[in-house]
Order: sequence, then structure tokens, then C-alpha cells
Amino acid sequence: MKIKLLNFTKRSEELCASAAHVCYSDSKISKLNERSRIVKILNTVIRNKHYSVLEHASFTFSVDGVSRTLLAQLTRHRLASFSVQSQRYVKFTRNKYNKFIIPKTIKKNKLMLNKCYSLLNKVVGLYNELLEQNISIEDARYILPNASVTNIVFTMNARELRHFFSLRCCNKAQWEIRNMACKILKIVKLKAPLLFLLSGPTCVRAEICQELIPCKSPWTRERITI
Repeated sequence: MKIKLLNFTKRSEELCASAAHVCYSDSKISKLNERSRIVKILNTVIRNKHYSVLEHASFTFSVDGVSRTLLAQLTRHRLASFSVQSQRYVKFTRNKYNKFIIPKTIKKNKLMLNKCYSLLNKVVGLYNELLEQNISIEDARYILPNASVTNIVFTMNARELRHFFSLRCCNKAQWEIRNMACKILKIVKLKAPLLFLLSGPTCVRAEICQELIPCKSPWTRERITI
């Protein structure tokens, strides 16, 4: 998995603080240059859950080498924009299984891993046979598994990212998208730490677990401190 921040709203903290200032001031919007004032406003905004002003800041990422399983979960976050490598137009190829995501639990079981490789070989072989028989790429793709690798570009605003982190950084989240969410959290904190103050699963934001069966190792405040 390779993650790259392609673009983001410059001076995003100042922008969101200025937007918040408009909500409680009789003056027109103006640039806030004092860091201490920006910090105070955004701390108040986040403490009072006035998250709408965070929607003015957006972040665009490219994510390469993830499974279609991850894609299905990611696109459930509907307040975002997605561009995904098309299986209709891009021929599926693989080199030593680098076009499939294999979970560690399967890799640890050599017998099951060999059986998975055998099955994936058959799938790729049949896929190529379909293409040789003039079956279109968009129809041949129907036999490809959730383990198939894809590349994604997506954009989320800061408010939606905070929501994304609250669900996907959780230890109970599926391992692949959890790894992605935690890596993205580290990236955005370096660019706009004030916007992502106390971002992470609900056990650190609200000090409560929303899962039916809580994990045995909840996040701590220290873990999310820059």
C-alpha cells in the first residue's frame, strides 16, 4: 500500500478559523494571522463540535495497491469524491501475486496459502482465456476476486476525515482499511494538526466505545498526541 497526499487546502487552519469567526462576529470575514487566536478558535470549534466550518478544508490522496475489499468499505463514506482504476478498461495482470492482497492470517498457514495461490492461478488463467475468446474486459472481470488490487484517488474534507478516522482507526475495523486510515491520520496531522485535534476512534474522542464487543486495547490520548 502506497499513500500520497496529492493536494490539500493551503492555510487550512486559518481558513476554517476565519469561517468560524464569521459565525459569531458582526464583521465581515477577515484573515486571521495570529497563531494564538487561530488555536483558540479551532479548539473552541472542536470542543463544541461545530464541525461544519471544517468542511472548508479538503485533502486529496492517491492510494495504490489496495484490495477491492477495502474499496467497498471506503466508498461507503459518501461525503467524498472517488476515482478508481477501472476493471472495464484496464486489463488485469499480475506478477508473482502482486496483483492480489493476501491477509497475514492466510500467509501464516502454508497449506491454505498454497491453496489460495493455486486458486488465484486458475482465476487468472481463466480470465486470460476469456480474453483470448474475445470476451470483453468488462465481462471477464466478473470472475476476479475481492483480493484483486486496485488504485484509488479520493478527496475528503476535514470534517468527513474526522468521521472516517472515528470508524476506521478503531481496532475493531477491518485490518486493511484500518492500516490505511492510521497512515492518513499521521499525514494530515502534520499538515493541519489543529483540524485533527483528538482525531481517532471514539474511545479517544468521546472516551466511549461504540462497538458491541469492545477491544482489549483501546487507544489512549497519548497515542494521538503529535
